[in-house]
Amino acid sequence: MVFIRVILKLAYLSSTEYQHIVRIVGNDIPGAKKIIVGLTQIKGIGYNFANAILESLKINTNKNIGNLTDPEVQSIEKIIKDSSSANFPQWFLNRQKDIETGVTKHLITSDIALAVRNDIEREKAMSSWRGYRHMYGLKVRGQRTRTTGRKGGAVGVQKGGKVLPPGAAGAPGAPSAEGEAPAEGAAPAEGEAAAGKGTSPAAGKETAPAAGKATSPAAGKETAPKETKGGAKK
Repeated sequence: MVFIRVILKLAYLSSTEYQHIVRIVGNDIPGAKKIIVGLTQIKGIGYNFANAILESLKINTNKNIGNLTDPEVQSIEKIIKDSSSANFPQWFLNRQKDIETGVTKHLITSDIALAVRNDIEREKAMSSWRGYRHMYGLKVRGQRTRTTGRKGGAVGVQKGGKVLPPGAAGAPGAPSAEGEAPAEGAAPAEGEAAAGKGTSPAAGKETAPAAGKATSPAAGKETAPKETKGGAKK
């Protein structure tokens, strides 16, 4: 019995010419897709609307779209373009009482974007509240804007850090890891001297460097005795 069903199915498939690409209302749909899924690739047609079209035409929803015959494709296009021919209820269509014609219809593909753009421009031209909201890029349908829908970067207060001790990494005047010079007015670190310049802390004057090396404040020489408060010399 199963063998007979397989033969009948193969005979049916061979009688209908398989199409790898089916064009419906200007959309190329792969023939390997199921009909109900392939119709949803058309903008403006959802799963429920596609199911209603196939039910009205008595077409199997599990059949691949590549196995559709030319009359079936034409009947599907006719219903999509003229939904009134299928006697669908008005609430099932996406354009209720068009502002220009007063007719309830179902829009697809580029007609949807065109209708939405015309509606927005009409609201702006008549200076309605919705038009003002559209003009300034704000929410139109009553959503809150205090916390959500905000634009721009986050605004916050800069946190103050702790004061680093002198000489620590990152403190003002401390040398960086890349060997940058300390900030202006900062005391040089102990044992450091710029190549070609040497300073003596005791004398407070610049001394000539010896072969690019830093000079020591007490390089084996006697220093002048210091006077104390009582006048005695140390």
